[in-house]
Amino acid sequence: MLNNIFNFPGISKLSPLKYQSVPEPARELKFNVSHPNVIYDLAVSIRNIVQTATTDGYELVVLCIGTDRSTGDALGPLTGTKLKMLNLFPHIYGTLDEPVHATNLESRLTSINTSFSHPFVIAVDACLGKLENVGCVTLGHGAVKPGAAVNKDLPAVGNAYITGIVNVGGFMEHMVLQSTRLNLVMKMADTIAHSISFGLGRNHNS
Repeated sequence: MLNNIFNFPGISKLSPLKYQSVPEPARELKFNVSHPNVIYDLAVSIRNIVQTATTDGYELVVLCIGTDRSTGDALGPLTGTKLKMLNLFPHIYGTLDEPVHATNLESRLTSINTSFSHPFVIAVDACLGKLENVGCVTLGHGAVKPGAAVNKDLPAVGNAYITGIVNVGGFMEHMVLQSTRLNLVMKMADTIAHSISFGLGRNHNS
């Protein structure tokens, strides 16, 4: 489910979900999970992205993409599971129990489209990137293209995205995913889950 950081998509429509225009931030943000304030900084940035969407009546949905059959690609379902355990936000798709991956992604998108009249989807996925960026989380507006790094043709997903750069891309990606350190993936999943909880908590509670 890896979105190749070397070919990050620009702002695009959520497909095949219902999409309506939403405000576009000026740039993509990057956060290092080793920074002591990373959860606070990421949470504030998430809240800023979704604030207008919730005001305009969009329904927030978190879609965590990936599979636990690959260490590097387990970031999405680990994040979804941790987020559900926090019990702060109900609309979560993609956990260790019910992962969202290549074989069921389109059906999950259809389910979201049926369940919500105006969804604003935050897509969470792992990605590969440059060595100096491994361990960083990126946040931006627009869609991710799951599976791009491993040559899978899957629909672009999300009104906003959070991606974790879990390893180095560019060569033998499948083997790279298998050799990704679980410790890093767990740390990134903790960071993203808590940041989403804090970032969306006020909107959901309201």
